[in-house]
Order: sequence, then C-alpha cells, then structure tokens
Amino acid sequence: MSALRAPRGGGKVRPARLTDLAALGELSRLCQSDSVDTRSLGLPVNGPPIGVFSLFRLPLGAFRPNDLLYVYEDQGHIAGLVRVERESVRDEWTIVELDAVGMANAGDIRYRLVQLLLREGAKRGAARFHVACADADDNVELLMQAGFMRYGEERILFRPADRPMPAPWTDKRAEAARIRPTNSLDAIPLARLYGQATPQPVARLEAFRLADWERQGAHMRVPRSSLTPILRFADVEGFVQAAQDGGGDGTMLDAYIQVGVAKEDQPHYLKVVARPEADVSELIDFGLGIIAAQTTKGGDHRPERGVIAPVRTYESPIDRRMEDAGFDSIATVTLLMKETLIRVAEPALVPAGVR
Repeated sequence: MSALRAPRGGGKVRPARLTDLAALGELSRLCQSDSVDTRSLGLPVNGPPIGVFSLFRLPLGAFRPNDLLYVYEDQGHIAGLVRVERESVRDEWTIVELDAVGMANAGDIRYRLVQLLLREGAKRGAARFHVACADADDNVELLMQAGFMRYGEERILFRPADRPMPAPWTDKRAEAARIRPTNSLDAIPLARLYGQATPQPVARLEAFRLADWERQGAHMRVPRSSLTPILRFADVEGFVQAAQDGGGDGTMLDAYIQVGVAKEDQPHYLKVVARPEADVSELIDFGLGIIAAQTTKGGDHRPERGVIAPVRTYESPIDRRMEDAGFDSIATVTLLMKETLIRVAEPALVPAGVR
C-alpha cells in the first residue's frame, strides 16, 4: 500500500491526554530507530551521540499552553503522534515530531495527523506551517501532497564534546575583531545582512519583519533553522561582527552569530548568517568560546553533548569554516513550508477599460 494513499477508517485522531505520556514516550523512542515498520521526520540527530526524543521533547514544565499534541489511537493503542510548537507572536506553527508505527498504514496515520493539524490551524488563524525532515520514508512526498512546498535544504554539522573547545575571548580581542553583542538598534542592519545572505524567494517566504530582529536574547527565534525548536531549552545570545569600513555610516555588518547554551540534555547551538564575501572563522571561534565560558562559569559544569550547527546550502562557505573549526557534517535535511495567507499584489493604477 502506498504511504501516500488517502486515509481510511479505523482509528481516530484526538488531542493527547496526560495518561498518554508513557505510551507517547515509547512510540517516540521506537520511531527514532531504524525499524522498517515505523516512520518519523528522520531528523539527523538520532543515535548514541544525540537522542532525538531528549533533544526535541517538550517536558511538562516547558510545554506551553499554546503548544499542540495530537495522537492517533487505534483499538486502544497509540499508533501515531504529531507535536507542534506555536509561535503566537508570528502566528506560525512548527511541526517538531510526526511519528507513526505500522508496516501497512504508517503513511495513512501520518497523513491523517497532518490533515487534522491543517484544519486546526485554519480555525486558529495560523499564518504558516513549518517542518524540517529527511528526504526519506516518503516524508517530502507526504507533506507536499498536503500542500507544503520545499524551499531549502540545510546541512547539519556537529562538533563532538571530546574535541577541546577554544578559550573564551577577552573583551579586548573581541573589540579588535569588531565583535559585540546585538541590541535592538541593530534591527535594520540585521535585516539588511539577512537580505544580502538570503536568496530573495526564501526571504519572501520567511517574511521576517523589523520587529522580529528587535527581539534579541532568549525570545529571539530568528533566523529560523531546522533546529529552532531546541532554542527553547537554551540560553540564547546574539553577536554581530561589524564590517571593516562600516559601510560609510558605521552600521554595515559582516556577520551575525546566534549562540544557544543548552540548559537541557542536548547539544549547544550555533547559527551564523554572513555576507558571501565575509570570513567567519573568527566569529565561529568566538561563539565556541562563549559556550566554553558559559558551561564552566561559577563551577557550573553542564553535561557536555557537543555543539550542533545548521547551515543552509546557499550559505557556503560557512560550512567549510565550520569544518575548519572541528565540525563534521552528519546529514542534510529538507525545509518545507505551507502558507495559509493569500498574497496580494501591490496596488497599482491600470488603464480604464472602454465599454
């Protein structure tokens, strides 16, 4: 049976209950294995170094009221789940887990879960749905059948914890390299930098606003990546590297780095956005130094799980600079999005018709 065939009767999709948690944990664990009768988004963070469920799970203490979790129940057994993180500020929903078990009907189960999610989003005014997945197990085909479009790919790079971290930078060294923390006044330079580093079709789809770039610190979730959900469990800081000449007005930026120091049992996080001609080697070293400083500050030795970094394929040569800093490429994931808003062309005057 095709994994994309229209869903049939049998089980039912419903909101998850507290009594489902044990079954959901087991289902999530099974679906991250290589079993032939399970399906998941296939995010490349499974295996011994990084556990998917520990990386993306939403513990009850962090599960926010506007997050959603639905299950597929068949004859009293949980056979599928979809978990969604909702960004209320931008009315965007991110699917962070989509699992099902069943040799014959796993595709049907996941299709029903996605369809329910889209109906719920239409009721609640969701502007966009985001999902990242491996191009395997009919993931991309299923989502495109549900109306998603693929708009990019990311390489996921990982720096194991057994590799020594660079020493934290001094303030004097950071100043000499033109690196400083971001602030709300950087919104326009950051938007300009993002526009220089991002193809116009992608920038149009992601539609970041100046207000998004103004939200620095723990609540800043841009720029988006396939690993954005893990930032909920991290202390997030942003830093910029000013251009050598400042662009005439002193506001031009060479690069931006987002640093997430993990609070949970997960890897730390780096995300770099840079002008194509900028060398980000120093900025990456600085970011690793920030992680090293934060994980040893005050004797707080947090469990080390390495550092993970998403790099979009059009952002090369950032990936090569990451590899120079000790990162290894572990996989490539596909980014998909579904818009629910109708784009309207800019108003313009046109000749009046003659009747």
